[in-house]
Amino acid sequence: MNFEQADPAIKKLLSDYFDLMHHQDMELFDKVFHKNCCLYSTQGGTASIRPYEVYREVVANRESPASVGNARRDAVLDFDQISGTLAWVKVQLEMFGGVMQDYLNIVFIDGQWFIMAKMWERVGDSEA
Repeated sequence: MNFEQADPAIKKLLSDYFDLMHHQDMELFDKVFHKNCCLYSTQGGTASIRPYEVYREVVANRESPASVGNARRDAVLDFDQISGTLAWVKVQLEMFGGVMQDYLNIVFIDGQWFIMAKMWERVGDSEA
């Protein structure tokens, strides 16, 4: 499915996600990530698994990309909606000198769309 054809609520979730990651608005964090979500990565060959509370604390206690002057170049690279309650999105954004790509598993639960799982990797360096 083309992302342009996605449910407007999914588009809003992604817009809020990009705003959250650039500005670190913690009210958006609580609207975007489900309280039972988890973040996964493998940096330096070691698995990193961060549940909601741990990831929320990390985001809340770092400087935002906006505050350090990072350019904002957000993109939805791929999208698939499996059902009325489950979808997957591949996104790219820039922060802290890096180009990041995320796989976001999103679910419709409790009357709204949330990110339930996020896998991320730094795939390159930001443009100057």
